[in-house]
Amino acid sequence: MGPQSTPDLATDPSAEVTSLSLSTVAVVGLGTMGTGIAEVLARAGREVIGIDTDEAAARHAVAALETATARAVQRERITERERQDVLARFRTFSDLQAAADADLVIEVVPENYDLKRQVFAELDTVVRPDAILATGTNALSVTRLAADSQRPERVLGVHFFNPAPAMKLVEVVSSVLTAPTAVAAVTQLARDLGKDPIAVGDRPGFVADGLLFGYLNQAAAMYESRYATREDIDAAMRLGCGLPMGPLALLDLIGVDTARTVLEAMYAESHDRLHAPAPILGQLAEAGLTGRKAGRGFYTYEAPDSATVVPDAETPAAAAGQAAGRTVRSVGVAGSGTMASGIAEVFAKAGYEVVLAARSPEKAEKAKARIAKSLGRSVDKGRMTSEARDAALAAITPAGSLDAFADVDLAVEAVAEDLGIKQQLFATLDKVCKPGAVLATTTSSLPVVACARATSRPQDVIGMHFFNPAPAMKLVEVVRTVLTADEVHATVRAVCAKVRKHAVDCGDRAGFIVNALLFPYLNNAIKMVQEHYASLDDIDAAMKLGGGYPMGPFELLDVVGLDVSLAIEKVLHAEFRDPGLAPAPLLEHLVAAGCLGRKTGRGFREYAKR
Repeated sequence: MGPQSTPDLATDPSAEVTSLSLSTVAVVGLGTMGTGIAEVLARAGREVIGIDTDEAAARHAVAALETATARAVQRERITERERQDVLARFRTFSDLQAAADADLVIEVVPENYDLKRQVFAELDTVVRPDAILATGTNALSVTRLAADSQRPERVLGVHFFNPAPAMKLVEVVSSVLTAPTAVAAVTQLARDLGKDPIAVGDRPGFVADGLLFGYLNQAAAMYESRYATREDIDAAMRLGCGLPMGPLALLDLIGVDTARTVLEAMYAESHDRLHAPAPILGQLAEAGLTGRKAGRGFYTYEAPDSATVVPDAETPAAAAGQAAGRTVRSVGVAGSGTMASGIAEVFAKAGYEVVLAARSPEKAEKAKARIAKSLGRSVDKGRMTSEARDAALAAITPAGSLDAFADVDLAVEAVAEDLGIKQQLFATLDKVCKPGAVLATTTSSLPVVACARATSRPQDVIGMHFFNPAPAMKLVEVVRTVLTADEVHATVRAVCAKVRKHAVDCGDRAGFIVNALLFPYLNNAIKMVQEHYASLDDIDAAMKLGGGYPMGPFELLDVVGLDVSLAIEKVLHAEFRDPGLAPAPLLEHLVAAGCLGRKTGRGFREYAKR
């Protein structure tokens, strides 16, 4: 039966959506995702037909629903009677013929095009003419599946996120063949399920995974190059960006093989080298080391399907045998801005004597006054005592010249992100600081070795990249150059521990860990808007609801500053020479227009004047 048999949808988009109530839904494939979708549907009052040729998978799905609903009763979210009703609405079968009475069929079999096409071909012969067929793919072409179907106007994508009962985002994917009423009906169903649907077009990864998997791929490549350990990469992105999981742990959760499939599909469409799967993904997949489900991927787990990581050959050893560090009692902080004030506060609260040097005594006093306000807020919130506040303030000596750094053991600069300015400052530090003092830069994108070469003691120079706001953010990227002495590295690691920061080691290259992974992701989000694929609001919602990000990419860009973001993108592009890292023209245009984000009242969005 061809498309002509459903003129109500194909030719009359104004047909009543209410006629498509989608009260009976079949879920084909009862793996983790299929089971989760079935639970969501059954708990929302839908009759659910679970179909899987593997009877063990069907039994597991029933058991999972029984466990989830029992937990809900225990937490008093539903009654026992409601639980029994939910369980009665879920029936399992081993044959696709069971989908004959479904209003909607959601296919969530493995990401293999031939397998999905076979399922759709059989469904064509089974379901009612007015039934909607949905694929749960996040990598394969919905359009291609629709074109191979006898009812292309009724085929669309409905992409839930794992775990489906908890995650709010659902991407409703239409092809050029999909009838608007089918999209409307599935979108309304998603809302009825308590989800937040966004409408997207058909391209690999859609919005959330389209941005997420490029980032995951770069993290895998970073690990493969031995630039940083898996633990440091994951800790950097959790602590530096507030993400719920590090990228390599997330790859293990998703499945290394699944990630490779998604990236292959993305690369086939974009031909962007950033989407070409990192070789390590293929090597792990071919070896059967596909992540948690196999008990081993980037990490080793207690057992298959376990979340408990156990030590293996790559687990970092204890610090035994490392070089001894130098004694640090006093710290000099150069700068008077937000970052310098925050860093000075961190050191003072940890018991160090701090010299806060600015370009004038007045600027230094203003910076100390800013610290006093910050400490006062901590007292008001009960985070520290007034005695501790007074002690921290007493430990800070403001100064109008770097000459005050003559006796400090560690000098940390936090001045403008301009290489010429920093080199000049390091040349001055070289003259005024005593022999053996450690000299550190807080640069987030400039070469640390260029600062080191401005001195006669490059072995004493290292990067200490704090994150803003420094008192709150736990991460410090410790950046060694090829000239940094082992004892200098050990000194800074010990200092980070004393100020209660989590230090991660990385080499001296553009972006270090966090910015090298974060800003290409932000740049790709801008490209999505530039190409009119999705709106700012939908992209921000997708990454917060589907990826667990604390802020959407455009919210973050406006906070960071579009000029700052553009400068970092340019540094990354110049360093790695990858066309995919070239700043999106839309970003350049906004910066040229003076739309720099919240600080100017307008960036990707407009803000009320303060």
